[in-house]
Amino acid sequence: MHPNPLFRTDDDALMESLIDRVGFGTIFAQTPDGPRVAHTPLLSTGAGAVRFHLSRGNALTRHLDGTTALVVVNGPEGYVSPRWYDQRDAVPTWDYVSLELEGRVRRLSNDALEEFLHTAIAKHEGKLGGEPWRAEESSEGTWSGLFRGIVGFELEVLARRPTFKLSQKKSPPERARIAEGLDAAGNTALARMIREAAA
Repeated sequence: MHPNPLFRTDDDALMESLIDRVGFGTIFAQTPDGPRVAHTPLLSTGAGAVRFHLSRGNALTRHLDGTTALVVVNGPEGYVSPRWYDQRDAVPTWDYVSLELEGRVRRLSNDALEEFLHTAIAKHEGKLGGEPWRAEESSEGTWSGLFRGIVGFELEVLARRPTFKLSQKKSPPERARIAEGLDAAGNTALARMIREAAA
């Protein structure tokens, strides 16, 4: 989390929307073999927890149940050029959005893992448009093979540490130019968040 309180938020809806938009996170935990990290799709339960799954062979899988872990959700990020400032006698910076979620992890039951998978598939297929693929299109052998290879988890969020560093130190005209510059450079996601934060 960035140390400047200007870049923090208490807006739970904003943090939930980031988890929903990104849908992917990085899990960090200490193990007897040292610190380990894994990358995985995430779903918020809407009740103060996030669910995810890992490969059964992942170095974190056998250590997560009952431990404290950290999930990081990274949103849009990008270089901000002084060419967009009122004064060019400045230095560049990097705007970014990131959310740290710390909490206790528990292993999901097979039923809860099945529910998580179906919910995640429906959510992401719905974003693609067109005729969605359905889990029922997998044969029993294919689905059960997948299921045997993964383990589901839920992290109960005990602390949230957000950073929404979106050029808040700059004037409204500068922020508008920064958003325009990012748009022109193809970073429309970060430009949109800067505009949303300024609204």
